[in-house]
Amino acid sequence: MPHITLDYSANMEGRTDIAALCCHLRQAAAATGTFPLAGIRVRAFAANHVSIADGDPQHGYIDISIRLRAGRDLDTRKRAAQAVFDAAQTFLEPALQQHSIALSLEMRDIDPELSPKCGTIRDHMQKADPS
Repeated sequence: MPHITLDYSANMEGRTDIAALCCHLRQAAAATGTFPLAGIRVRAFAANHVSIADGDPQHGYIDISIRLRAGRDLDTRKRAAQAVFDAAQTFLEPALQQHSIALSLEMRDIDPELSPKCGTIRDHMQKADPS
């Protein structure tokens, strides 16, 4: 795993392609070599009601949360977090240049003792990642 969740202000939908950003972050996470491909999940949720900074409705944000099963050392997690953040920043650069946007990321461990898992994705995966 990781589970990568984007929480974003709804006005970001007019500023960037959120679906393409999800795909871009999935690819960036896979490229780190830190996460098993079958475990990567990226999803995004718009916040329709926000109040940011001075209240100007033109402000926007994307907050990226990465949850992953515990067991990786700090340096590995730092490199992976920075790689995903850098990918997001690069993807969003055109929007960041034109709009008031806050971009943030947090990575945290999931306690494996409290997180049972079951799934058949590996059984149904294509051999090659098409995108």
